[in-house]
Amino acid sequence: MLIFLLQSVWLYISELAGKDLELDIILKFLINVSPRLIVLVLPLTILLSSIMVFGTLSENYEFAAMKASGISLQRSMKSLIVFTFILGVITFLFSNNVVPIAEYNFHNLRKNISKVKPSMAIAEGQFSQIGNYNIKVENKYGDGNKLLDKVIIHQKKNKPGNFTVIKSKEGEIISKENSNVLQLKLYDGNYYDEVISKDYSEQIKKPFVKSYFEEYLINIDIGSLNEVDFNDEDEINKHSMMHVNELSLAIDSLSKKKIKDLEVISSKMYNRSNFKTISYNLNPKENIDYKNDNFLNLFQPKRQKQLYDLAISSVKSTISIVKSNKTIQSYRVQNLNKHIMTMHDKYSLGFACIILFFIGAPLGTIIKKGGYGLPLVISILLFLAYHFLGIFAKNLAEDSSINPILASWLSTL
Repeated sequence: MLIFLLQSVWLYISELAGKDLELDIILKFLINVSPRLIVLVLPLTILLSSIMVFGTLSENYEFAAMKASGISLQRSMKSLIVFTFILGVITFLFSNNVVPIAEYNFHNLRKNISKVKPSMAIAEGQFSQIGNYNIKVENKYGDGNKLLDKVIIHQKKNKPGNFTVIKSKEGEIISKENSNVLQLKLYDGNYYDEVISKDYSEQIKKPFVKSYFEEYLINIDIGSLNEVDFNDEDEINKHSMMHVNELSLAIDSLSKKKIKDLEVISSKMYNRSNFKTISYNLNPKENIDYKNDNFLNLFQPKRQKQLYDLAISSVKSTISIVKSNKTIQSYRVQNLNKHIMTMHDKYSLGFACIILFFIGAPLGTIIKKGGYGLPLVISILLFLAYHFLGIFAKNLAEDSSINPILASWLSTL
């Protein structure tokens, strides 16, 4: 558990390091990230403990003594089997009730770190990317670390490179708490902007604009920054914050919406093809053999070219519409599959705990070794096979390469 917790801290170290976070915020961060790790580690824990316990019993000939005393293997395992089944139920309840709340709090905490304390958005001694700005300060001091020393700002443009550079000796963050705007006031500095010209002869001259300022105010929308970082994640990972009942309703709603969308798209494409009106302009009195005669021979060469151009343009436009709708539908199918997998993961996790116990118990009696040596190696190898099989299956199931229900249960099966 400690290893996985450290791995999570390392994963989000960029959001924690150099931002002067209080200890209670870091503890809250770790507490909210722990439930997802418990769900991941619990099957490994059951597998390892069952191998260790039964390996120790077998190593010390306890099973032989039980058999000599008239105690059958089933009877000796009865209490552990009942305990494992109860643990499987508790695991489902934990995954269904505790994990969604922790996921919601975790994402909400990440989203609001910059808003609660705007000065956290700027790290000390390194460039911090905030919107279209890369900001570096040598030192932060004062009340709430809002006073800045030796500020360097690179402003991004559409072209790659640092064309706009702002340097000042001092600066100050004047944003209020819970504000979506990071207000940065700079004092005693210089502004340099390289002029980008389309004319090559002007580019050779390397024109630029340079000015000095006593006071310069920059407003940065950190609300839009959070939106880029977190709203997309909410749309993709909202399923991780739902209970089974909510997931069931969401899956039903998304499935119906998918069918309705496909019906609308097919109807639009059918109407766009003008297939219904293709015979309106044909004269039934004309005796034309459409199978053997070329339809275009009815028109003059100039008109034939116009028809060809119109047909090519129509086909290209239709292909573009189909590709666009295909991309949109692929995202929606991916979202639906994630909801399905999340719901079935809650059930499969409880069964996985039971299954891994029944794998670990006989393995322990076979290897006849207790302790942390060989049992730890075997349990890690088995768990890695179980875990990676589940990851590969879920990655394939996102685009419906395999059934998402099968992907959730494959590693357990």
